[in-house]
Amino acid sequence: MRYDFEQMLVDQADRTLEGIEEFVHWLEHAAHEEPVALQHREDMVDALRYDLEEKLRDAFSTPFDRQDIYSLSRQMDYILNYAHETSREMYAFSVLPDRPIMDMSHALLRGTGQLSRGVKKMNSNQKTIWTIIQEARKAMREIDDAYIYGMKDLFQTVDFMSAMKKREIYHHLRDAGRALRATVDLLHKAVVVIDISDE
Repeated sequence: MRYDFEQMLVDQADRTLEGIEEFVHWLEHAAHEEPVALQHREDMVDALRYDLEEKLRDAFSTPFDRQDIYSLSRQMDYILNYAHETSREMYAFSVLPDRPIMDMSHALLRGTGQLSRGVKKMNSNQKTIWTIIQEARKAMREIDDAYIYGMKDLFQTVDFMSAMKKREIYHHLRDAGRALRATVDLLHKAVVVIDISDE
């Protein structure tokens, strides 16, 4: 096989995880500053995705369905895209992290960490990958829970303008969680296909 698409996905997953780590670090230490470093991380991951797509068009054969490879890479890219958009909006709207934002972000980090582990274990047995996928899905549920409780508190506030700003931030973080969910579902599908083809 001319190109190692599985390694390309591993590299993208690792860089995506580093990007989410950068996002959480920004939230914890520099949320009042423009998220420049996160922009660099996103650019780096975009370059990896573009390279994969170029090679995918040129490849004669792939380790599993080329549409699944493309979709896995594209959905993974959305995770960091939404995190970066969240940071840009927070900076532009002068929104500092609150408990729901931090809870969702830490859950997103945990879930992305499991995704990165899962991509590395694509050729492992089903039990190993299933445990990783379950942990990733647990993090997704935590994002949804933090979103719901955060919105509940927003609906009770008298500061309408602040509530509107935070609502946008909460939505973007939930979108990042949905991108994570879609990526993990695609990973699960790819692993099942690989496992069947090996039988």
